[in-house]
Amino acid sequence: MDLDDLPLAEFAFPGPLRDKLVGAILSGAKTSTTGLLVGYECADEPLPAVGQLSAVVDSAGRRVAVIELTDVRVIRLADVDLQHALDEGEGDESLAQWRAGHEAFWHSAEVRAELGNPDFTVDDDTRVVTERFRVVRLV
Repeated sequence: MDLDDLPLAEFAFPGPLRDKLVGAILSGAKTSTTGLLVGYECADEPLPAVGQLSAVVDSAGRRVAVIELTDVRVIRLADVDLQHALDEGEGDESLAQWRAGHEAFWHSAEVRAELGNPDFTVDDDTRVVTERFRVVRLV
């Protein structure tokens, strides 16, 4: 497997949050993630698929691990379960805490700019893409 041939798995934007998330992946604490379906639609990107391999990149753009997707679902934001939230490895202890952190990120200027909608907000019916993964190789 040539790392340069794998699609990139970029968690958040480069900076402290990405560094925290990548650290959690490398330690094994993070085994799930959640993204906005509208983000895939705006970028005209296909949804991830079970079995897909990706190279995790840090804030400097270095490939640091290879992950394999083991589960992908498109669900309502309100249907994200506690186990998924805990497996995101960010230290959240409740769904409310997990959701508050994700809403703050999704309502950030960076995400709104990426979506091309300065007023974007999420609600219970917002469709999200939940992914579970495992690390198959550390670089």
